[in-house]
Amino acid sequence: MSDATDPTARNRLDEAESPYLRQHADNPVNWQPWDETALEAAKERDVPIFLSIGYAACHWCHVMEEESFENEAIAEQLNENFVPIKVDREERPDLDSVYMSICQQVTGGGGWPLSAWLTPEGEPFYVGTYFPPEEKRGQPGFGDLLQRLSGSWSDPEQREEMENRARQWTEAIESDLEATPADPEDPAEDIIQTAGTIAHRGADRQDGGWGSGGPKFPQNGRLHALLRAHAGGGQEDYLNVVEETLDVMADRGLYDHVGGGFHRYATDQQWAVPHFEKMLYDNAEIPRAFLAGYQAIGSERYASVVRETFEFVQREMQHPEGGFFSTLDAESAPIDEPEGETEEGLFYVWTPEQVHEAVDDETDAEIFCDYFGVTERGNFEGATVLAVRKPVSVLAEEYDQSEDEITGSLQRALNEAFEARENRPRPARDEKVLAGWNGLMIRTLAEGAIVLDDAYADVAADALSFVREYLWDDDAGRLNRRYKDGDVAIDGYLEDYAFLGRGALTLFEATGDVEHLAFAMDLGQAITEAFWDDEQGTLFFTPTGGESLVARPQELTDQSTPSSTGVAVDLLLSLSHFSDDDRFESVAERVIRTHADRVSSNPLQHASLTLATDTYEQGALELTLVGDQSDYPTEWTETLAERYVPRRLLAHRPADEDRFEQWLDTLGLNESPPIWAGRTQVDDRPTVYACRNFACSPPKHDLKTALDWGETTNDTE
Repeated sequence: MSDATDPTARNRLDEAESPYLRQHADNPVNWQPWDETALEAAKERDVPIFLSIGYAACHWCHVMEEESFENEAIAEQLNENFVPIKVDREERPDLDSVYMSICQQVTGGGGWPLSAWLTPEGEPFYVGTYFPPEEKRGQPGFGDLLQRLSGSWSDPEQREEMENRARQWTEAIESDLEATPADPEDPAEDIIQTAGTIAHRGADRQDGGWGSGGPKFPQNGRLHALLRAHAGGGQEDYLNVVEETLDVMADRGLYDHVGGGFHRYATDQQWAVPHFEKMLYDNAEIPRAFLAGYQAIGSERYASVVRETFEFVQREMQHPEGGFFSTLDAESAPIDEPEGETEEGLFYVWTPEQVHEAVDDETDAEIFCDYFGVTERGNFEGATVLAVRKPVSVLAEEYDQSEDEITGSLQRALNEAFEARENRPRPARDEKVLAGWNGLMIRTLAEGAIVLDDAYADVAADALSFVREYLWDDDAGRLNRRYKDGDVAIDGYLEDYAFLGRGALTLFEATGDVEHLAFAMDLGQAITEAFWDDEQGTLFFTPTGGESLVARPQELTDQSTPSSTGVAVDLLLSLSHFSDDDRFESVAERVIRTHADRVSSNPLQHASLTLATDTYEQGALELTLVGDQSDYPTEWTETLAERYVPRRLLAHRPADEDRFEQWLDTLGLNESPPIWAGRTQVDDRPTVYACRNFACSPPKHDLKTALDWGETTNDTE
């Protein structure tokens, strides 16, 4: 193959839209995108593929680039002996799932960058994550490893061993990602109480959350499981675990106290120092847990955290037309060298000198430092990650001021610190708009509209409109995954349909706009057509007829985002209440039964599927609200905002029959589904019906009374 016809003779990433791929476009490595051209080149050249998977905000991805991929000698090895392919895991989670599966099986761990060596057919024979340029702590040096692998590939006997290993590993991937049990079964009874018991038993009661020794990751599914278990008669102490965890997540280094929003995870057991990247999905899912905690516990601090996070997301992660960008990097340049080498956390950390420069009043600056623990020594490379170190009550005594005065002083200092920080070099932003991640944000904003302020529904609606305009093909009934600067690409995965459908449905619950419900129904229909496998009784992550990889993955476990299978099942169960056939319910039920054994054996690892199974077991609490939303009593709005109601499903219904017929027409329904049938307005006043498992309260005008009926009904089942 001549240079003129060999696509691997140059770095092709300058053609990519992904900011992560573009970061590598200037490397001396002849990087290729994952496409047919690169894969065919590997077969024609008969050399292995070196696959590197990462994402724009990945710290160790940047490190490996600087150490190895910008190294001319290493680049020469890669270019001559391999086809180097670079993949953005946020664009191609299917590839990441396939090769991360074998990395975790073989090495016992995983992470990014994910490094995998594949046969030209895509079968892996060597895997790892970050490799240093030279041997370190038992890890092979990257250059030496490349030399060894290319030498082995050139030796016929060793190559045969590598190909045999590749076949065995591919079978292991298929077993891990594709397998379903031969005999589906009913789910274990009261799965949510089992999940609550396990989550309670494993909680870190000293520092909050789960795990010991660090790092500490947000575990939102466990918080929701504990809240549901507590509401269903579980231990009172379940609520204490939720409160302890939310408190440390809000008060320590995971949270950005100056600008709002959450970092990716804490690197230590005490939640003191985070990994500083900010992901859209974390700033959707963590606030949703805080909203549930606010309703169950009543802490105004939780409501404030959600509001501040929403402000951050709108300010720093929103496209001008309404959609949301993907990530903010962990790294930024030094304050005095805007074009200098980037370092992790620089945008977010403080020294006492920086605080005093930013805050005009000396006492305000001292109170700020005392409250957030800013010291000369610091706790992160000579600076301090802000965290609440002293209660306001203690500071009031020390400074001989009232608590209100201390609070006012802190607020002034925070405002001035924010303004000063705005002048620092900013972390890079990955401006991909991903359908599924936007769905998570839309859902949380819609829930925020119900719980905190109905204005958040407008923000959610703008984002949904953006995704529908640019990523939804109405004629084909299909969803694309990624928008970037006008470029639309990649067929949507199950998470895109499920997360966006759940967001659209929650937005209907918040607004009563039937168009949002209709779109959720369209997405649910697409899920059952494109991802459902009747023979296997499961939902796959990739659509039928999509690109053929060495395995077709399922996503059953919660990881950095909720399980797409769990969210899809939850969505289908909810949509079944609005359908005039049993398609949605039957698919959801089959998936639950197919995976019942693995969910029962490890409910926390499958948190989203556990929550969906609980909804299937207990039944949703249908609240059919009949009337014009503008006429709803204030008591309804307040009750919905203040009261934690697990498995709640709000089903608005117009009182006017002509308008209701228009709704049915919009939804393509020939007759009213049970959730609306016969549920009309009484006494010309807004009326609520509470129903669960085909039993309904009498029509009521008081929502609290209807909810009391629903809880009593649930307790007696």
